[in-house]
Amino acid sequence: MRIAVFGAGAWGTALAQAFSSAHETTLWARNPEHVNAMQQSGENARYLPGIPLSPALSLSADFAATARGADLHLVVTPLSGLRTTVRSLRQLQPDTPLLWACKGLEAGTGKLPHEIVTEELDADAACGVLTGPSFAAEVARLQPTAVTLAAADTTFAQFWVNQLHQPLLRIYANTDLVGCEIGGAVKNVMAIAAGVSDGMGFGLNARAALITRGLAEIARLGAALGGRPDTLMGLAGMGDLILTCTGDLSRNRRVGLALAAGKTLDDILRELGHVAEGVSTAREVVGLAGRLGVEMPICEAVHGLLHDGLIARDAVEQLLSRDPKHE
Repeated sequence: MRIAVFGAGAWGTALAQAFSSAHETTLWARNPEHVNAMQQSGENARYLPGIPLSPALSLSADFAATARGADLHLVVTPLSGLRTTVRSLRQLQPDTPLLWACKGLEAGTGKLPHEIVTEELDADAACGVLTGPSFAAEVARLQPTAVTLAAADTTFAQFWVNQLHQPLLRIYANTDLVGCEIGGAVKNVMAIAAGVSDGMGFGLNARAALITRGLAEIARLGAALGGRPDTLMGLAGMGDLILTCTGDLSRNRRVGLALAAGKTLDDILRELGHVAEGVSTAREVVGLAGRLGVEMPICEAVHGLLHDGLIARDAVEQLLSRDPKHE
């Protein structure tokens, strides 16, 4: 099986690394200098420093050559690059099965990844999402991980699960694209909130409450969009939320920690050096929730912190002053 992975950030590199043990895998990077650096050093020093790349993994800066002849296209760009990448792939090799591992809501449209893909490909295109609780560094080091592959077509989902599943990267099939993608998008916003809570020293009780109420917000939005409750209790929902809100490798949690320390968002993102999808997703989630009439106070507080000049302590007081209600 030939797999073409588009996007040589941390997550794209990690997935390419994992799949190269069983498949002929090529990792595409936009910048030829980045490819040369990886080839010479044997690692992706920019995004996964200190983790050797598999000798079986091929590297390329030639988009067309990477796409042509592949049995599977896997897009692992930031969400902002999904639409243009899928559009380019359609022009080159439109019938190749497609997976994406992008999380979030598109800036300006509020669309989920599968909605973007549907607009760029035929409605019956063979495609799906790979998502779930997975830090790139651990996947690249071949540490045990479990994720979800969701597609509207059950046969497609099960076929690619069978092809890609391996002992240290366990993949489970799902048909709830909406639930999986809402879980993957909103958990990044909740991780920023968790980072703020931890950074202000509120303790483990507060973090547990925030994660639990955050899951309730995610479930409400998922239900309003047609997602299934059981999906949000699984890997793509609760699993991803717990990992991102508690793990030290979480970029979005680190944004929250820095906000609690009084740093500006511009400084935080410059120091981070990676995309933190929760920053742009917060605005789109609040807008989508407003259009659907879904109450999401934690997301609103995070949006205020990121985009409306609200300071961390005021955001916390805003949440704590809410009237009590039934769980």
